[in-house]
Amino acid sequence: MQIAALNPVAVDAASVPAEVVAREKAIIIDVMKEDPKMAGKPEEMLSKIAEGKMGAFFKEQTLTAQSFVKDGSKSVADFLKESGDVKVTEFKRVALG
Repeated sequence: MQIAALNPVAVDAASVPAEVVAREKAIIIDVMKEDPKMAGKPEEMLSKIAEGKMGAFFKEQTLTAQSFVKDGSKSVADFLKESGDVKVTEFKRVALG
């Protein structure tokens, strides 16, 4: 149900493909460069801000970091630990239509 509802891209941050991470970081940097508040900021500062925003991306887009769909007060990782320290190694999502 979790995977069907929130469509994560990977199990955890370490398993997100490098090209997805690079693409998302580039999008974040491009958006910041177009923001008038960020005009004139050094490239290294933009890169550090992008790293911080990538944390939010991983929280939303990786299965174990997402809020558990049945109880939003805990993450999927917390739920798995409570369920006997279960570990998810992979998943498959099938969409029809």
